[in-house]
Amino acid sequence: MIQPSFDAWRRQARQLLGQQISPAEVLWSTKTSETADEFDFSTPSITQEDPAEYLPTQKAPDHKVPRAFVRLAESVACHRSDQQWSLLYELLWQITVQGDRSLLKNQTDARMLSLQKMQAAIRRDIHKMRAFVRFKLIEGDGEEHYVAWFEPEHRIVRVNAPFFRKRFTGMKWSILSPDECAHWDGRQMEFSEGVSKDQVPKDEDALERYWLAYYRNIFNPARVKIKMMQSEMPKKYWKNLPEAEVIEELIQTSHDQVLEMMDRHARAVKPLPSVEYLEELHRMNQEE
Repeated sequence: MIQPSFDAWRRQARQLLGQQISPAEVLWSTKTSETADEFDFSTPSITQEDPAEYLPTQKAPDHKVPRAFVRLAESVACHRSDQQWSLLYELLWQITVQGDRSLLKNQTDARMLSLQKMQAAIRRDIHKMRAFVRFKLIEGDGEEHYVAWFEPEHRIVRVNAPFFRKRFTGMKWSILSPDECAHWDGRQMEFSEGVSKDQVPKDEDALERYWLAYYRNIFNPARVKIKMMQSEMPKKYWKNLPEAEVIEELIQTSHDQVLEMMDRHARAVKPLPSVEYLEELHRMNQEE
């Protein structure tokens, strides 16, 4: 049983390769908060430890793998299904022990296709997090701190944190999630265990009110395409967006707003006011 991270999988995989243990002999499982509680007995249990500790201590051989494999493994390590661990070890075994270094270029290999789908899902989730995180201003002890709540599909908080650190370097913030929380104090990044949503501050701040007013003003009823909007902003994210409370209202009234805009456009154009100077210029142009 390993922690669901690339580093934990890599340590275990190295030990298994060193013992020449084939993928068919390995059953991969990960530690979660649920399993940790389930096996939290007063006496130590081998299931709570890293299985690599109980393997012979001989040094594992130095296996060299393509960089592309390492990048793929680091990426799919965030996937919540935990099916990636066995697939990665099968590929690793075939690349190192069986010497098939062209495997990563095989577009018909079912394992590669599965891992590539996982990689694509993680990329989408990273993009959604960057688009839908909304910070709320929290004031305490004379300091401003911004807090956001997000529920990602996969375990992406840690890999996505550098983006928010670069984007919001000048402010102190925390991104809370059920898996893990990221905290930036203006100097360094720290991570803590995940929390439940009821631990998120609920007080509305001025920033949220300004955002709602801005969203109402930029909403264009003539260009609203509900299906496209929901594909870019799935409803499962609405519960965490401050603008969600006005989206339904704006959609429902969009038809009436379009008709009103068309009615204004169809009205007769008022004649220009009579200005002597402009009339004189007009006469001069006609004479020329």
